[in-house]
Amino acid sequence: MGFIGLGGQGTRNLQQFVQIPEVQIVALCDVDNGVGQYNNLYQFSGSTDAGRAPAKARATQWLADVGRPVGPKDIATYSDFRELLARPDIDAVTCCTPDHWHGLVTIHAAKSGKDIYCEKPLVNSIPEGRAVCDAVRRYGRVLQTGSHERSNDTVRYTCELVRNGRIGKLHTMRVNMPNTDPHHLKLLENRGPKPTMPIPEGFDYEMWLGPAEWAPYTQERTHFWWRYILATGGGEITDRGAHIIDIGQFVNDSDNSGPVELVAKGHSLGNGLFDSFITYDFEATYANGVKMFGGSEGERGIKFEGDKGWIFVHIHGGRLEASSPDLLREKIGPGEFHTQRSPGHHRNFIECVQARRRPIAHEEIGHRTATFCHLINIALLTGRKVQWDPAAERITNDENLNRLVAKPMRSPWRI
Repeated sequence: MGFIGLGGQGTRNLQQFVQIPEVQIVALCDVDNGVGQYNNLYQFSGSTDAGRAPAKARATQWLADVGRPVGPKDIATYSDFRELLARPDIDAVTCCTPDHWHGLVTIHAAKSGKDIYCEKPLVNSIPEGRAVCDAVRRYGRVLQTGSHERSNDTVRYTCELVRNGRIGKLHTMRVNMPNTDPHHLKLLENRGPKPTMPIPEGFDYEMWLGPAEWAPYTQERTHFWWRYILATGGGEITDRGAHIIDIGQFVNDSDNSGPVELVAKGHSLGNGLFDSFITYDFEATYANGVKMFGGSEGERGIKFEGDKGWIFVHIHGGRLEASSPDLLREKIGPGEFHTQRSPGHHRNFIECVQARRRPIAHEEIGHRTATFCHLINIALLTGRKVQWDPAAERITNDENLNRLVAKPMRSPWRI
């Protein structure tokens, strides 16, 4: 395996794959050699350093810890993902870059004959998602979206309970995505223009920008904080929203479609650098009549409401609550609907690479969930109702809105 993008989550995924004996770590890639610019590296408390050199040091230690020591030349490092993908000895890669790179890296990986574990959201725009799905299928690849909540047994069990009628007829899903973490509070306090700064030595900022519109370097534009800038991310809607909304898509049996109508309102950060939404209320309607309501208050998770009861899934971890304790002790009979169980999200990917089958969160699932998230942002940005055709993948009520489903790419980068 090779690993592309070695920030906090990229290095955390590397740590997970180290634990799988069938995986040999041979290559690491990041535009940052490790310049200590991560002021919110929550995956590795007490550290501000991520990138090629820190990831190689961590991987070397983790491999030694599991009895598979490597020498200094056993793991190669690259600053350009294309060099890593050119290696014929690599079977699979991770893509854990900022969102605006996901589509390009994944499509190039598929063309290079690699299987891909790509972080959520799968892509940063709707056409990119369809292009990823097309590439994965055309080149016979296996793709796992990093929506790891899907692999939780409690989430799979919730799907079985709902689809087997244990809460009666499902009519409402309620998504809670509060913005009360320390980094959210820091965003709210962050005001005024940001100074142009010297680009740190060892950081290829031009390559980091890639397809995104050019902007002068300032530290908070890049590591971690990029997710709150719409050119490179989608704010909380595509960050944790891609986990929580994904569970709603799964339970409602909407993995191949999505909502048909959506309205939203909210408050943008709008502070000179960060322009994503920090508060939001949205209402989405599916063709089957089920509605999803989302907001920025309450405990983080999703509630499924039927005419006979409800179940609430907490994010992260999947702890369950229900209208009755007995509901969570229900047995699913042999003749009822059963979901595939996961051995763990990363292990599921490796097993599917070996068996050449689609994993728990394959490319169409990742694309459809990302699409839902992007539609919410379009509704928030415009204040307009969005009517969506999931089959044609078009906004049908306003051609001006439909033009927003794509994001421009800076030359020479193209899908």
